Amino acid sequence: MDQDVYTYINQLSNPDTRENALLELSKKRESVSDLAVMLWNSFGTIGALLQEIVNIYPSITPPTLTAQQSNRVCNALALLQNVASHPDTRSAFLQAHIPLFLYPFLHTSSKTRPFEYLRLTSLGVIGALVKTDEQEVITFLLTTEIIPLCLRIMESGSELSKTVATFILQKILLDDSGLSYICQTYDRFSHVAIILGKMVISLAKEPSSRLLKHVVRCYLRLSDNSRAREALRRCLPDQLRDATFNQCLQEDRSTKHWLTMLIKNLESGNDSMQIPATME
Repeated sequence: MDQDVYTYINQLSNPDTRENALLELSKKRESVSDLAVMLWNSFGTIGALLQEIVNIYPSITPPTLTAQQSNRVCNALALLQNVASHPDTRSAFLQAHIPLFLYPFLHTSSKTRPFEYLRLTSLGVIGALVKTDEQEVITFLLTTEIIPLCLRIMESGSELSKTVATFILQKILLDDSGLSYICQTYDRFSHVAIILGKMVISLAKEPSSRLLKHVVRCYLRLSDNSRAREALRRCLPDQLRDATFNQCLQEDRSTKHWLTMLIKNLESGNDSMQIPATME
């Protein structure tokens, strides 16, 4: 089987054989444990994958991306996700700033299936990075525009894209530096709080237990910051305090527990909130 893998990796360097090689290698992501290491250390392979990404840029504006183009580039993105999640290649992947090549895809707003699939697969690469809970990942992401990109998708994406984008935000918030970054200025905090509030209102109309779980986790983590906690006392949506989500919460005890903790945090003694210059 390894011989087949090496053959397909070699075929990535040839534009004539690349499309089939992308498809075959993307099928082997789960079964070949060191595929990421093979991809990263083989000559020209990462360059070929990045070429697949860059080749799609002209189809973004105006939005002319076809299903075939989307499938092909998403196979390349799936291989990059493999590299992003492997402990032996993750650091080099970040140091090469490869996630930045995906950001133009996250900027898109077309609702067609090829674009939705492209955004979701791109989010999957970032999601694989944050899943590792590595400080290096959060430090890198905070130097980029990932938070506003995620917030945009959280507001207007499909349910699945919203879920992955909210998961990424949750993971950033769970890191102390991420929480500090978002709560450092009032503008940053309010942008996050406004989008989360819109999502709660939307979830009240179209419930999703999975998405609600990540939204509640984001609120709960924000409540660990004294300034954010004081602000949330005033702006937490009523739907999280009343019986709106009782049905969802009966089905998901962990979310119910986190929501109970959130309400308890907000009801505990008032913090004296002196808003510093950085939050004005």
